[in-house]
Amino acid sequence: MIASPAWAGMFEAIDTGTDLKDLDTHQHHLGSGQTDSGGVGLMQTPSARMAPIGEFSLSYNYVEPYRRYSISLQPADWFEFTFRYTKIDNRLYGSSIAGDRSYLDKGLDAKLRLWEESRYLPEVALGVRDAGGTTLFGAEYLVASKRWYDLDFSLGLGWGYLGTRGDMVSPLGVLDDRFKTRPTEGGGDQGGEFALNQIFRGPAAIFGGIEYQTPWDPLVLQLEYEGNDYTNEPSSEPLQQDSPLNIGARYHLNDSVALQAGWERGNTLMTGITLSANLAGLSQVKRDPEPITISRATAPAEPSTSRPQQSSTSEVADSATGSQADWRATTDQLLTNAGIRVNRILVSGDTLVVEGEPTKYRSLARTEGRANRILHNNAPDTVTTFRYRWQSRGLNLRDDVHSREAFVEAAESVQAEPDYYYGIYTTPAKGDAHGEVLADAEEQRFEYNIGPGYNQNLGGPDGYLYQLLVRANGEYMTDPNGWFSGTLGWTVADNFDKYDYVADSELPRVRTYIGDYLAESSLGITNLQYTRTKRLGDNWFAMGYGGLLEMMYAGVGSEVLYRPFNSDWALGADLNYVHQREFDQQFGLRDYSTWTGHLSAYVQTDFEDVLAKVSVGRYLAKDIGTTIDLSREFASGARMGAWATFTDAGDKFGEGSFDKGVYISLPLDAFFTSYSRDRVSLAWQPLTRDGGARLDRRYSLYGMTEDRELDRFWENREDFWE
Repeated sequence: MIASPAWAGMFEAIDTGTDLKDLDTHQHHLGSGQTDSGGVGLMQTPSARMAPIGEFSLSYNYVEPYRRYSISLQPADWFEFTFRYTKIDNRLYGSSIAGDRSYLDKGLDAKLRLWEESRYLPEVALGVRDAGGTTLFGAEYLVASKRWYDLDFSLGLGWGYLGTRGDMVSPLGVLDDRFKTRPTEGGGDQGGEFALNQIFRGPAAIFGGIEYQTPWDPLVLQLEYEGNDYTNEPSSEPLQQDSPLNIGARYHLNDSVALQAGWERGNTLMTGITLSANLAGLSQVKRDPEPITISRATAPAEPSTSRPQQSSTSEVADSATGSQADWRATTDQLLTNAGIRVNRILVSGDTLVVEGEPTKYRSLARTEGRANRILHNNAPDTVTTFRYRWQSRGLNLRDDVHSREAFVEAAESVQAEPDYYYGIYTTPAKGDAHGEVLADAEEQRFEYNIGPGYNQNLGGPDGYLYQLLVRANGEYMTDPNGWFSGTLGWTVADNFDKYDYVADSELPRVRTYIGDYLAESSLGITNLQYTRTKRLGDNWFAMGYGGLLEMMYAGVGSEVLYRPFNSDWALGADLNYVHQREFDQQFGLRDYSTWTGHLSAYVQTDFEDVLAKVSVGRYLAKDIGTTIDLSREFASGARMGAWATFTDAGDKFGEGSFDKGVYISLPLDAFFTSYSRDRVSLAWQPLTRDGGARLDRRYSLYGMTEDRELDRFWENREDFWE
């Protein structure tokens, strides 16, 4: 796929008579809305359009008898992924399962762009719906979209749910007669399996539509023709369709909120709302202190190339010798202004060594640039080199080395930047640093925080269950490599009184008692453990832990990670012996115990910056299998991903033959005016199952050692000056 150069779009705009400004603003909302089922399109039908890369959309839509809740992710500009629940108001689970509660269906969709729109050719995409669910709404499609002024046209060919009108025999029938019929074994219910035997088979139908961007920028009007005639619906009774034409409107309150309304099937009102956020562009204006002013500098550069000095937030002492400097005050300043929790500061010959952990800035370039200023203002004249030994939980990860003189010259003149960048070098940290210790941090340290918490259980007959908590987290460091950690949760509000149904399972109930854990007590100990780390070799790291490891399990375990310096891959293994905890989340244990653990491979691919993690091992229910996790992190620090687990549990697995889910991980500094390395994660999975259940370990060596990777360091080199 080759994107058109920027100037090509300019000439196209001139040739069609469309003003460039109009392309950027007036058509901002054209072709960008979510369908009733989630994913970019019109109402019932998809288009070939894609959301901006990094887009995350959460949608609710109601058109009787279907209530649809969808999450749509755009991890690449050519790939869209949608995760959906559909509540069918007039279809019940049945009295033996959930009485008079409405049926809830789960499904996964995917859309691939085959090529981009050009001046003469449309954008074309291929997609599947409900591929990994019950396939009650299973469909496949090929669709093209073309924009002309304020109109966006789509025309497609649909199979399955999108093609029940059956306008034609499948065009693929010329390749093989099997494509002419669509298998219907099991009533179309694949029980959560990938229905590969149905894809692009059976009669097909044409669908299409037009979107019109009105002169009033927030409003887009829609007209579409459906390929579905509603003769084969998963509802409890047939749905009447008076017309295959649907009309609708989408009104954007702002870039993040859109309201939808329409008239579908010629007789039914549709309403919906979509909340969107672009994770790739998350940012917030920061109000952190500016880098300090360099108080002793080399001769100033020429005025035409001078770099503006940033204001100081504190007075810094003038030149001092190593014995006279107040290094305790320096460590405090390194924490507050540069975001370094110093473990030691040493001087060895002409090199000043800072051993510590970055605590504030995700960009180590920003951390080191700020620290260089502080050290320059406090170090004796005999020091010519600054060395930063970055650590994480007592593990030495790497050394970054800077020339003091080159930094000062680059801080004064942009012309000196290249020489400074070329002079920086980074090496894996080897052995212990030696020299005169100028400052030594206290080994024992206690930290705590109090904040909100959230638990959920969704996808089952009991509907959406939630729990809002206040969580108190504490951590006591016994030494740089060992610490106690604990989390106490107090329930503020929940609806787990509605939790009734526990599905039949031939596997040990390792997760399906989730409702009992969340409903039993309003005050519970989520975590209480001791953890210890050790570096085994240049590229080998280890961790051991024991205690109340998560809400449901207590035990002991260990992890080993092999992660070569600045490598795109790593290998790890964890092994755990656990006991199931009592429902009240105190210190009692149930009878169930097991060994669980996995071998894991991590590969940071060159393909769309995707991180691939593949784990093979034994799960909590003693089933053996594989988990595949694919995710992408954007420059903003936000990450979106999806995972799937396949085990040997077979029919014992529970509903469906595999487990799956999607998640996002967000940096907190994207929402606040202060930088932070902390993150918050949100995950959605269709159903809580016993098959494929993993221990929810609190710490991971791969996460602890992320600063072994250097790509972001050089990508963020401008941060040295911020």
